[in-house]
Amino acid sequence: MRTRPLILIIAGILLGHPTVPAPAVETVPDLRLTSDDTRVSQSCRIVIDRGVVIEDRNNNGVLHVAASNITIEFAGGSVLRGGPDGVTPDQYTGYGIRIDGQHNVTIRGARISGFYAGLWATDGDGLTLEDIDASDNRRARLRSTPLAEDGADWLFPHNNDDNEWLVNYGAALYVEDSNNVTVRRCTVRHGQNALCLDRVNDSQVYDNDFSFNSGWGIALWRSSRNTITRNACDFCVRGYSHGVYNRGQDSAGILMFEQNNDNLIAENSATHGGDGFFGFAGREALGETSQHPLDWYKGRGNSGNRLIANDFSYAPAHGIEMTFSHGNVFYGNRLVGNAICGVWGGYSQDTLIARNHIEGNGEMAYGLERGGINIEHGRGNRILANAFVNNKCGIHLWWDEEGDLAKRPWALANGTDSKDNLITGNTFNGDALAYQFRGPSEVTIGPNILDNVRQTMQVEETVTRHETTDPAAPIEQPRYGALGTTRPVGAREHLRGRHNIIMTEWGPWDHESPLIRLLQDKGDAVEYSLHKMPPNPRITLQGQGVTGRLSQPATADAARVYTVSTTEPGLHPYLLQIETDDFRDRIRGTLSRIDWDVTFFKWTPDTDPRENLDAWRGLAQDPSAVSVRTGRLVFSYGYGGPSDQDLPKALKDADLGGDRFGMIARAHVPLPAGRWVFTTLSDDGVRVVADGRTLIDNWTWHVPARDSGILELNRAGTVEILVEHFEIDGYAVMELAISPAIP
Repeated sequence: MRTRPLILIIAGILLGHPTVPAPAVETVPDLRLTSDDTRVSQSCRIVIDRGVVIEDRNNNGVLHVAASNITIEFAGGSVLRGGPDGVTPDQYTGYGIRIDGQHNVTIRGARISGFYAGLWATDGDGLTLEDIDASDNRRARLRSTPLAEDGADWLFPHNNDDNEWLVNYGAALYVEDSNNVTVRRCTVRHGQNALCLDRVNDSQVYDNDFSFNSGWGIALWRSSRNTITRNACDFCVRGYSHGVYNRGQDSAGILMFEQNNDNLIAENSATHGGDGFFGFAGREALGETSQHPLDWYKGRGNSGNRLIANDFSYAPAHGIEMTFSHGNVFYGNRLVGNAICGVWGGYSQDTLIARNHIEGNGEMAYGLERGGINIEHGRGNRILANAFVNNKCGIHLWWDEEGDLAKRPWALANGTDSKDNLITGNTFNGDALAYQFRGPSEVTIGPNILDNVRQTMQVEETVTRHETTDPAAPIEQPRYGALGTTRPVGAREHLRGRHNIIMTEWGPWDHESPLIRLLQDKGDAVEYSLHKMPPNPRITLQGQGVTGRLSQPATADAARVYTVSTTEPGLHPYLLQIETDDFRDRIRGTLSRIDWDVTFFKWTPDTDPRENLDAWRGLAQDPSAVSVRTGRLVFSYGYGGPSDQDLPKALKDADLGGDRFGMIARAHVPLPAGRWVFTTLSDDGVRVVADGRTLIDNWTWHVPARDSGILELNRAGTVEILVEHFEIDGYAVMELAISPAIP
């Protein structure tokens, strides 16, 4: 270590008094970090030379904090980088900083990137993380595209007692088993999970920017009595393509799983997240993972939390989701433009939902789950003095059959009736429907104001309604203390709206970096939009039989579009490279100009393709079957069927529904010699045969799944391709892509 000189301030000589030196300003030694497994046992200033990469080769941390009560500060320009050039973010490994069993440690000003987890702290009471930038750490390569979702991208936050979050997903900052932690003024972008708090209590998280990540901004597991205020957790999202699909895939701006109680979540901005806020009581709380006396389950869940004055808008799913939980307060939040609903509170009890602005929710709803507030099996919830504007439905309460859930300890201890709910003092303006009540349930409705509402109520006979003219008691804003000086709510007004969620294979676009985005794929032509590019990027296109064209933008702010196309039959691989002075991207693709002869037909249980394949294939010859010709096999059925696709009128007139349909497609394709990869996205069964060889055979009932197989051709020739697909029920998709294998 090298010690910097002390700065001494010498007092002047006072007449008649001896000279008294002022106390020295405390300084710390510099530590030049050059290698893995460096231990630090005293306060110091970390210096890392520009461009140095230090890999965590034994996967236990590069910088080890080996003492309590110390401060480690990073010198300006020093970056702790773990991933060498050319390593993609899904291949990052190791940990940048490791803290285990040391208390009252402060890490200040660190820049950490290229690791599976930037910082991992265990048993670190009194830990302070401040002014840290932990952007660009591990994140998965997303398989969903703007054209179709891939179910493999879903997160699973339900287990973490064995560090599943850290093991399966990584994090920029991961803190566990610690109390009185402070995280402030930190930044995480272009990662997956920003800050994970695992059994962290009585702590403070404020003034951080954890935006533009592909998983969770702030995630809590068994963490209570924390103050989380004035953080930006915007665009923590995956599983979204505007106007095409809205899944969210369990990403969230703020996530709270497994018995997190008495937390304050206030004045945060968590817009454009899979959910803005996603809370679930937890598997232990429900009685799925361990056995306790029945009384233990009473009141279990995420309880006593206060969500106040946050912005939870523009989510692909819900603004606030909080299920199987008790005594929570949602007060004064902004819940605008969420695709499914503003608040989803299944099995919630004794919740106060008051003075929230709930507008324009439910545009991409899933059935009857849509609009402002949706609560299934809720009890004792108070919905008071909210402003509902232009929602598909303002308030929807219901009870239905619980199935096996009714037998779980949580349900037995807490009950699942939909009753004792109160709705009063709210305003409804322009909503398609103000109230919907379903199933055996009970609700009390007080004075509410309805203006320009298309329909007041839909109610089933099994619902017991009580009317009261008594106004609600005055509602006082809950008292709370917000830490921090930033004001993230409203700071990104220019990005309002779900259309600004633009996904790449690594996560959401930050609207600042250059971006090449797949805009449209017609098979024989592909369009890419070029965002934040200088006027004259250098563009090169390689490939036989392909041409490229760059359009001029209609306005100064619009993105230009580059189109790759072909007029020749067959498959045409291409390589597109776009460069600027500080940006370079290479995109490989394959254009397809193929004539597919496709036959669609319905089948019945006695011709189930899994049990009676010959009979199922014979249905393709039935007079009711419909044959069409199309240029590619890309059918995003959703919950529809073949007749809902953009195909000839004869197929539309056949009215083939969304369940129990089959498809057999054939084509003859000229292919050069080499190795060709066939990839399908299917729900349900799929089989692909090329040149007489079965390449893909997933002839099962399954959720959307990708399968691939390789065809090796020793010489060029015309190859016959056969594709078979069947759908049983529910969601359906069938896509085939063919591309050259990349060595």
